[in-house]
Amino acid sequence: MSVVPAAAGTSPRQRATRREIFGWAMFDFANQAYTLLIITVVFGELFTTVIVGDRGDDYRLANLLWSLALAVSYLLVVVTGPLCGAVMDYQAAKKRFLFASYLATVATTAMLYFVAPGYVVLGLLLIVVSNYAYSMGESFIAAFLPDLGPPQDLGKISGFGWALGYVGGLFAAGFTLVVLGEATADNFERIRWVGPFAAGFFLVTAIPTFLWVKERGTPQPPGMPYHRIAWERVSTTLHELRRFRDLGTFLVSLLFSMAGVYIIIAFAFIYGAQVIGWDESIRNIMFIIVQITAAVGALGFGFIQDRIGTRVTYIFTLVLWVAAIFAIWATPEVTAFLNASLGLGWEAQHLFLFVGCLAGLSLGSSQSASRALVGLFSPTRKAAEFFGFWGLANKLAGVFGIIALGLLQSVVGLQASILLCAGLFIVAILICLLVNQARGQRAAHDWEVRNGLGQGGAH
Repeated sequence: MSVVPAAAGTSPRQRATRREIFGWAMFDFANQAYTLLIITVVFGELFTTVIVGDRGDDYRLANLLWSLALAVSYLLVVVTGPLCGAVMDYQAAKKRFLFASYLATVATTAMLYFVAPGYVVLGLLLIVVSNYAYSMGESFIAAFLPDLGPPQDLGKISGFGWALGYVGGLFAAGFTLVVLGEATADNFERIRWVGPFAAGFFLVTAIPTFLWVKERGTPQPPGMPYHRIAWERVSTTLHELRRFRDLGTFLVSLLFSMAGVYIIIAFAFIYGAQVIGWDESIRNIMFIIVQITAAVGALGFGFIQDRIGTRVTYIFTLVLWVAAIFAIWATPEVTAFLNASLGLGWEAQHLFLFVGCLAGLSLGSSQSASRALVGLFSPTRKAAEFFGFWGLANKLAGVFGIIALGLLQSVVGLQASILLCAGLFIVAILICLLVNQARGQRAAHDWEVRNGLGQGGAH
């Protein structure tokens, strides 16, 4: 991997203390309870199969409503993310914005307890608000990454955060499996506590982040209203993106890849329930497999990307995704073929566990690599703003991908429509071939030199 050296008169970024890096990574540990229990596994299945239910259409209306709720929340991030990032950079207020999103996520997630069968509108509203707050927090915490170390360390640091996040998900899932049980109508009075539990887990385990992560940068004097500051800085950044063409190209690639990732996050366990027809025990094993393999993928590929290059690693993870999607789609047919050819007595849910290993490796590694690459392409003084655009690309991808999947599955069913993801990952690979990592890092470095900051001048 090419590392851009510091120019004469500038100082390299210093690696943060282990305590600060651990505090930063603990936010990933904490918020994984939300994305896993609410979006990916428990509440998504509960909402589609119990709160809305099968209305004689094989859950197609329920799946479509779930898609729309997530898409609306992501669209709100698209509109507000870069503006918030601009204000955060101008006022050195990343920590305050992060704290506000954290409290909003905790409060609205706890209120999911009150969403009973038939309370569809309340469920939709709380998912929109809680997922919006959670998603904004993702961008806010990512904006701290460029301050935590020199470019050659960002892959390891980002990978450590994602890996610790999946460990957090494993703890949260373990409690849910043992204490709360399955997402069924018969078990509703216990499983409805998944919202308050996810909120409490997030509330407590994110405390180290606010104790140990430092707010770097110098607030600028407020010479105009914040909304004008935000619009002017975003307009300037959009104009300057011509100087950051590799970042711009990568964000387009990211839009397609994350559209596929968001589909999997939102529908993987719904797919398991509706298409694979798995038992509770297999569903519980899948909980554990995905978390472990995603952690291994994030941590392992985090070290790999600092050696072979983050761009190359990112492309390789997308190749893994394409293989995983075809495996997900083909699981029922491959199971039937193996049984007929080899005389086996397997069920589709058993083969699906092997597919889960591949999907988990792809999930952790691709998300870690994409975050690290944006960090490499970001000047420190514009980190929050650029990660606002990273969040914009992510959530615009969520809007596009989830709505497309929701509409497609309403016509052809969930199994066939999952192939959309493979096409999205292939397009992302082709676009990313145009990205030059060394040139992208040089552009960030040159911007800091031109503005008299150096690599560490924003501190």
